[in-house]
Amino acid sequence: MANMMDYLLWRGDLLFEQAEFNEVDNLIFSELIYVDFAGIVPGLNEEESVLLRDASDAFFKKHTDEEIEAKVSSTKAAAFLMREMAKTKRFGDVKLSHYVDHVDFREQSQFCAATAELDDGSLFVVYSGTDNTIVGWRENFNMSFLTETPGQLKAVEYLNRVVSPRQKQIRAGGHSKGGNLAVYAAVYCRDSIQKKIVAVYSNDGPGFTDSMVSGQEYLKMLPKIHTFVPEDSIVGMLLERKEPYRVVKSSRSGPVQHDAMTWEVLGGSFIYLEGVAQSSILLDKTLKAWIAKLDDAQKEEFVDTLFAILEEGDIYTIDDLVNMNGKKFIELFKLGSIFEHENEEILKKTLKVLFEESNRTIKENVIKRENEISKKSIKKPKIGKNMKK
Repeated sequence: MANMMDYLLWRGDLLFEQAEFNEVDNLIFSELIYVDFAGIVPGLNEEESVLLRDASDAFFKKHTDEEIEAKVSSTKAAAFLMREMAKTKRFGDVKLSHYVDHVDFREQSQFCAATAELDDGSLFVVYSGTDNTIVGWRENFNMSFLTETPGQLKAVEYLNRVVSPRQKQIRAGGHSKGGNLAVYAAVYCRDSIQKKIVAVYSNDGPGFTDSMVSGQEYLKMLPKIHTFVPEDSIVGMLLERKEPYRVVKSSRSGPVQHDAMTWEVLGGSFIYLEGVAQSSILLDKTLKAWIAKLDDAQKEEFVDTLFAILEEGDIYTIDDLVNMNGKKFIELFKLGSIFEHENEEILKKTLKVLFEESNRTIKENVIKRENEISKKSIKKPKIGKNMKK
């Protein structure tokens, strides 16, 4: 059950010039961006860079292991991954630059990205997934009805800005929402940059709207997009995509598989499975059917109402949500009644559609399985020697 940490021990002594960039390297950088590099890695308007090993030293001078462990988010492991990366020849001298971490409550956007220059001269532009803020999670919901989100537009602008004419090979990637942003940026960046892109990685990242995946820009980039999801994927099965995805084995089960640190690796590649779990397929069908029943206005009203309740309950981070006691939860649940009757009806109707679609999908799956079992149980009669024709 080897993971990224084990990979560092196996491949850490080889530079990228000696051993070509691979899919596990992509996942490592996609996890690294979850580290809070504020005040450590130079910003977007700065031309300087910092070696990864120096960034790691600076980070652990500011933060203790106990402080990191106390965080609720599973991405806290990124800091410890960075510390091990810093000890290796492969990653220690990687140059980090153009760090951006910005949350905008007004436009409901959370955007974080950085650039890594490797020893072979190639560039890996990495986008962060959703952070600990509720506004970051709201942007994920907004993807279901917005043609483009503020984060996606910033991702394009960022890629256009950080790539210089001297760069010859560019890769982009990210985990969760970061994978979505990486693909979107690659699809809509300048043509001169697109020609230099050799690969784009989405690690359990959500898909896009129908109009996006039907566009010529997306189809043009399609051969370069590499998508990975775990067996029990939830986030990675959301919305639409046309690129094939590969299913990675995880050491855990259920939603926890979204944590990239649970993904199993063998050498320079992931350990693969034949397909996603049945539960993931059912959830995918249910959510897609649910979303199809709602128009964009209904989706927006539902999201607005849901997050208005969280805001009214002073829930601004995932920590707030996880750490609240039972009494606080009940109070939060009752907050729906303080809104106008129209908003209350929106919640009820939308959730009713979700419940109905869930039941319908489950019933269809049961019928399908019964039919398959029935077909297997029917055996053709054998014709004996004495049987009359």
